[in-house]
Amino acid sequence: MRNKHFYRLLTGGMFLLCFYACRENVEVGKYVDPNIGGVAPLLTTVTPQVHRPHAMVRIYPLTEPRLNDRYLSDHLYGITINMPRYRLGETASVMPTTGELRTGFREARSWYDHGREELHPWGHRVILEDYDIDAEWTTTERCCLFRFVYPEKERANLLFRIKGEGELKIEDNRIIKGWEKVEYARQYFYIELDKPFEQAGIWEGDRTGDAPEIKGSNIGGWLSADRVTEVEARVGISFISVEQARQNLEKETGNKTFAAIREDSRQIWEKALGRIRVEGGTEREKRIFYTSLYRTYERMVNFSEDGKYYSGFDRQIHADNGRPFYNDDWIWDTYRNLHALGMILEPDRKADMLQSYVEMYKQWGWMPNFPELTEWGGDWVGSWSAVWKGEPMIGNHTASLFAEAYEKGVRNFDLEKAYEGIRKNALEGTMVPWRSGPASELDKFYAQHGYFPALAPGEDEPYDYVDHKWEKRQAVSVTLEQSYDDWCLAQFAKALGKDEDYDLLMKRSRNYLNLWNPEIGYFAPKNEKGEWIPDFDPQLCDGFGARSYFAEVNACVHVFHIQHDIPGLIGLMGGNKKFIQRLDDVFNEPSHIDKWKFMGLMPDATGLHGMVPVGNEPAFHIPYLYNYAGAAWKTQFRTRQLADLWFDDRPTGLSGDEDGGALCAWYVFTALGFYPVNPASGEYAITSPVFSRSEIQLPEGKSFVVQAKGNSLKNKYIQSARLNGKPYDRAFISHADIMKGGILELEMGEAPNKSWGKAE
Repeated sequence: MRNKHFYRLLTGGMFLLCFYACRENVEVGKYVDPNIGGVAPLLTTVTPQVHRPHAMVRIYPLTEPRLNDRYLSDHLYGITINMPRYRLGETASVMPTTGELRTGFREARSWYDHGREELHPWGHRVILEDYDIDAEWTTTERCCLFRFVYPEKERANLLFRIKGEGELKIEDNRIIKGWEKVEYARQYFYIELDKPFEQAGIWEGDRTGDAPEIKGSNIGGWLSADRVTEVEARVGISFISVEQARQNLEKETGNKTFAAIREDSRQIWEKALGRIRVEGGTEREKRIFYTSLYRTYERMVNFSEDGKYYSGFDRQIHADNGRPFYNDDWIWDTYRNLHALGMILEPDRKADMLQSYVEMYKQWGWMPNFPELTEWGGDWVGSWSAVWKGEPMIGNHTASLFAEAYEKGVRNFDLEKAYEGIRKNALEGTMVPWRSGPASELDKFYAQHGYFPALAPGEDEPYDYVDHKWEKRQAVSVTLEQSYDDWCLAQFAKALGKDEDYDLLMKRSRNYLNLWNPEIGYFAPKNEKGEWIPDFDPQLCDGFGARSYFAEVNACVHVFHIQHDIPGLIGLMGGNKKFIQRLDDVFNEPSHIDKWKFMGLMPDATGLHGMVPVGNEPAFHIPYLYNYAGAAWKTQFRTRQLADLWFDDRPTGLSGDEDGGALCAWYVFTALGFYPVNPASGEYAITSPVFSRSEIQLPEGKSFVVQAKGNSLKNKYIQSARLNGKPYDRAFISHADIMKGGILELEMGEAPNKSWGKAE
């Protein structure tokens, strides 16, 4: 009998071990489709990029120029040899062809069919139909690798193209090296083929020759041979020098085969994506989830090369002192959720990113809010030479990022220097949209009166440092977002013992109250005299995209943009009941003019659900606000509805612009069942998970599990909850509780439990 029980125990234990081991080994990369989002409702920042997580190099096919919906293009013009850029388009590229040598951009293109492609984050393979060439590529951190299989009995050609100013030199018919200018930086490359071609040469514009080197714009190099059926091209990239590009290539590829490097990349992605394991849900939902998770690993980007890096903030090469230097962050978008996800999954890497911000401040003199390698940080504009062009969007949102990090225990960076830079931005810098630098007359007005002044419709802009044509003042949004940022900086100040700053910044954090118009129940624009702008329409506002008063969307959305004082906002609207009604109304509010006319005026209002633009960042937190008014069941209803309706696993599957990973991070959090409404608070609002079980791998071998028992499309309402076995009635969970590890158990049901989640 004892032996029998022992046998049962042994076999049962072996079964459980096998079960968990098998679950650990499940490959989730198969769910990722980088073509999701290739057709977008407005701009297209989504490309089918091949790269490693946070890596310096990412490559993608060059498709029909100016056709932003890249998935619709049926021609391929080349494959990039590229670092990440804000504006993706024609750039340095490689293109294989056959037959007669044609170097023209359009003449050398080829038809390709998505039905015959194989696409993953770690590799992309297509058939170039016009040449019958099998083309495949993969990457390391600083290198891209290509493999081309040519048809037999056809002359094989390989073209290398530089669109902008650059230099190119060919050696031994198998080495190509040079650089391309990108704004004021240089992208260096060192290309090595696994075999020499018979002939080689260069071209400039329409002129082709056999010289070994060339310098200029719209230039390229070509190689041609009769007896090449397969070729591998390995490309090292650097922002330091050609020699560094060669060293990057040697260090990262060595004697490894193309297949081995591709497999390394696949395993790296499996590890990154496998930090979150989901069960239940549909195959469609898993494809949406893991593709969204893949997108969140694009930023920030590690630019260190062998212990040094190039910085666009002072245009110098620096030693990284043993810590990788990260750049490329669209923080108006990413402060809302992307960084919060990183603080759960990769807190040590996040600390390196924060220290990188500190280094940028030391190099530039201002704390950047939209750092990129080359696009923004350095061109003087306008007659007011003290203001730099180069900080897209508005706000001082590094305050949110650093306050969030401190609150969540991510503190391995220069705290004092970080605070110094953010404080300088807040108290000495400009708030003018799409500008950075010292305070202007408008900023001095804000400091004195507590709001950013607005102009009446048709009133001439007197200041040349304000973008007259497009971005304008965005006066209400500037006031609301600066109020939030000052609250965040106040929390950072308090943590560092800077009590005078704390008092000042907390006072400034209430500036949003100065623009509350109780007669209409919206935040509204005021002029310099303190008068409300007359005939203000909360839907249409003023200017294309409402940009006279708001950032991208209208007052109907920005009325909920008080992330730091939601109880105060609820009070302004008359209490919980009226606040809930306002939320219900905005999700059901039709446009006062024909929808096509409304969208023509408000093109950023993507994924328009009533008056809530689901695909636009200022609306991301709105469905979670019900939790704060005691109606958590309505958050559960809304988030499940929005996740199902506005996200899909098709090329049209993103409801808005995927800016820097923020839209996809919204889906990741929502599918898991919690969201950082105010990231700097250290707390998340709980909602109905998409999956029946989600397990998040945490540092130090811990894990946090969300178990939604009985979860389904119909059973979307939380009936009760337990946290680590104890009853839990709060509609919020702290970052600290998540990072301790444990399990949040949710009992799901078909009908809402309207009393759950009302605990303070």
